[in-house]
Amino acid sequence: MTPAPPRRIARVRPLATAPSPSASSGPSPDTDPDQAQLPEQFFVANDASDFAGIAGRTWTVVESPFPGSRANAGSPQRQGWEPGAEVSEDSFTFLAPSVAANVLGMAHNTGQAGRDLPAQAFHKAATSVIGPGEAIELPAGIGLVEPEAELTVVVGRTAKNLTLGNARTAVLGYTIGNDVTARKLQKSDELWLSAKSQDTFTPAGPWIVTELDHADLPVGVVHNGTELPAASTADLGWKVDEILVYLTSFMTLHPGDLVLTGFPAASAGIQPGDTVTCRVGGIGELSNPVTAAS
Repeated sequence: MTPAPPRRIARVRPLATAPSPSASSGPSPDTDPDQAQLPEQFFVANDASDFAGIAGRTWTVVESPFPGSRANAGSPQRQGWEPGAEVSEDSFTFLAPSVAANVLGMAHNTGQAGRDLPAQAFHKAATSVIGPGEAIELPAGIGLVEPEAELTVVVGRTAKNLTLGNARTAVLGYTIGNDVTARKLQKSDELWLSAKSQDTFTPAGPWIVTELDHADLPVGVVHNGTELPAASTADLGWKVDEILVYLTSFMTLHPGDLVLTGFPAASAGIQPGDTVTCRVGGIGELSNPVTAAS
């Protein structure tokens, strides 16, 4: 059987201001209070193999790929953004690929040495997630902070007690995650919470790629235009299916959750004024500026 071609799915926000409720074809904020104060978000999809070509920059509006997730519901329809409508990439901004209830990473998952240790996960606050182009903000006095480019699983359905035989059924697709880490805090905080859950410390995006063969993808960081030594997802000690089996052995994953799998490549300290680009083969690039926190 021929495998299904990869598809990209993105969560986006139109650049143009939404029309007044009376002009919208969907419910108004007066009749839909859950949508009243929420910024717009729509989901779009693209099946083109050439991401940079004309076809790759023309997207189709689709229903949310996270059915049942209120946080990942699309905004009320408006003209030009009905399901099936085509929208150009220059008409919207890419957001983080989902609104996650849980953001998780794998500790010491950089090769056989990590695999020789018991599997161990860490938590990143959902409030640490930002999208492409948004600024990583560094608090004063935080010390050395490093980015980590990681293949990131986007969970597609509620999942508990997965097995190696069915783990993939819980995966919608894969995106790029940047596991920004404050090294000084990592040493003083055994749970790594303060080191990894600072606001803006988990850039993610720019889109989700489905049906991706992730066994051996290049992973690396570009710091201020300089490409640092890269590695491969093949270098990860614990693989995607094993990670999902481990996590769901003690917790429930929900649609839209993000699971960062590990960083086997080289990094460098960042400071305000820098630009960080994370690369994962088969997905693309995720770029974010670095600023001082206000």
